[in-house]
Amino acid sequence: MDIALTIGALAIAAVVFFWLVDFLKDTLKATLIVAFFLLGLWLAFGIGPTDVWETIKGWLPDFLFSEDAI
Repeated sequence: MDIALTIGALAIAAVVFFWLVDFLKDTLKATLIVAFFLLGLWLAFGIGPTDVWETIKGWLPDFLFSEDAI
């Protein structure tokens, strides 16, 4: 019984570990892509991250950025 429990625990730990590695890899990849887009917009057109963020905020509903939520 102990060997089955150990094997099961190791299998679950491996699944969680590899999921976490994939998650971190995908997060880093997305971060780099966004950074390159922002850098390209800044160098090519002079559009900074603040301008992009204000545009995105304009597309979202107002209740997400209300002053009462802060």
